[in-house]
Amino acid sequence: MSTSPERGPNLELRDFLRSRRARIRPDEVGLGLYAGRRRVPGLRREEVAQLAGVSVDYYVRLERGRTPNASVTVLEAVARALRLDHAERAHLFDLAKPGPGARRRRPTPVQRVRPGLLRTLDALTATPAMILGHRLDVLAANPLAKALYTDFDVLPHRDRNLARFVFLDPTAHDLLADWETAARGTVAALRLYAGRHPHDPRLSELVGALSVHDEDFRQWWADHDVLEYTHGTKLYRHPLVGELTLEYESLTLPDDPDQALYLYTAEPDSPSEHALRLLASWSAPTPSDR
Repeated sequence: MSTSPERGPNLELRDFLRSRRARIRPDEVGLGLYAGRRRVPGLRREEVAQLAGVSVDYYVRLERGRTPNASVTVLEAVARALRLDHAERAHLFDLAKPGPGARRRRPTPVQRVRPGLLRTLDALTATPAMILGHRLDVLAANPLAKALYTDFDVLPHRDRNLARFVFLDPTAHDLLADWETAARGTVAALRLYAGRHPHDPRLSELVGALSVHDEDFRQWWADHDVLEYTHGTKLYRHPLVGELTLEYESLTLPDDPDQALYLYTAEPDSPSEHALRLLASWSAPTPSDR
């Protein structure tokens, strides 16, 4: 009788749990009196096990990536013990409990934007808007979003990606007023995606290219931070209209959860809104462009 080969350890789960454990000080969880001398920062494995209410042996096997059938109850307890936020908790579940077939290598489907949604983008003349897909690929952008960032449509398909823009386009450092915060968020968003699609070959290619060309990316990727873009504030220094403070909202498309519509708005009657209007007037297509 043949048996299936033993699955190797889940290295992504191992590294994620280690990184989350290392960032928590014992005194933050009431263990200051029992901390003792430490060779490394953060909690010990046995302390996480104590906080989660599981045996030390079980948590050690979980952190080593050798418990493929961890229960929801255990994962919830570990998430609480490690003080994971919503995105980190979701990432833990993605890594520890992959869906059927998630660990089998198979091509990631090509994403397409519905014609009606493309027309919606074009109708948003006063608001930068774009649709991001797998790996932060820029699937579509309206004229104002192209004027704010860059004209992704003229780039090779491989380069139509927000992470490539942030780390490899020399104009990004000048455009993004708080480049480090934006860049760290980009890395964390890619990490979250990687947990959902662990065998996307184009993600591996992207991470490899960015790791080779940018030391910051390489270091931040190793931090295993995760972030889900839902809403927030971005600061820009645009070469034509100067400084802008824009609020963004991310709306996930119901028929493809890996596509999201991003909308950028400015506070009414603010300098940023006036600058955005000026940029819109410059980026508006002429009759000959239609």
